[in-house]
Amino acid sequence: MIQRKKLLLWLLVLLGMPAAAEIYRWRDTAGEIHYSDRPHVDARPVQVDPGYTYYHVKRVYDGDTILLQNRLKVRFLGINTPEVEGRNKLAEAGGEQAKQWLQKALSGRKVRLQYDVDKKDKYGRSLAQVFTDEGLHVNWQLVREGLAIASIHPPNLRYSEELLAAQRQAQAEKLGIWGYPEYAVKPIESLPKGQRKGWQRLTGRVIRVSNSRKFSYLEFSRRIDARIERRFLYLFPDLQQYVGRDIVISGWPSRRKGHYSILLRHPSAIEVLH
Repeated sequence: MIQRKKLLLWLLVLLGMPAAAEIYRWRDTAGEIHYSDRPHVDARPVQVDPGYTYYHVKRVYDGDTILLQNRLKVRFLGINTPEVEGRNKLAEAGGEQAKQWLQKALSGRKVRLQYDVDKKDKYGRSLAQVFTDEGLHVNWQLVREGLAIASIHPPNLRYSEELLAAQRQAQAEKLGIWGYPEYAVKPIESLPKGQRKGWQRLTGRVIRVSNSRKFSYLEFSRRIDARIERRFLYLFPDLQQYVGRDIVISGWPSRRKGHYSILLRHPSAIEVLH
């Protein structure tokens, strides 16, 4: 049966037909079996499952970006690992460890890709959940090892619950980055004084909620806020519930004319302190 399916797939390729085309099978008076993309007397449609497509990995750039043998550059979806040293980039704590783990995990392996709503990022890289030919969900495992954070970007929510659960476990066990002082929670008021860039965990008290046409803001002071795209507010609870409360936010601070702002894409980037 397996060999017959493989033969049928080769026929699809030779005939130039997509795997999703309607295929018909029939047996002639001599007992020989035939296949065609056109109906035939006594023919019956055949269901064809082409299976997964696997790719060889040519290069590992860092903990969350790889190059496949077919020249497709893939950015792991739903996660982020610290930077490794490169052109115009400084190494971040844990970046080299994530890269080395990924190199070892993918050595001699082939991978398949699962896509979500956004197929590519602004740099033209393919965005995907990556699985090895042994069934390892690489994105999830990086988070579970504490080598990556779950970085959920709506509308791409596939596996978000699984990734966040893995992160809670890694954080509770202080694995990887969760044991590094560089990623410890810091007062949000330290932003103007700090020199560290990249992903950070910051705590502060929300004093008000404000809105613009595109964003809603959790304000910590006149100079510091966290912003949420209004089109994704449906994912968040009522923002007013944060006013007067101490929270921890996770993200990448940006600065403009002495004003600091952190983009929050998903509720998982906010933790209310009790």
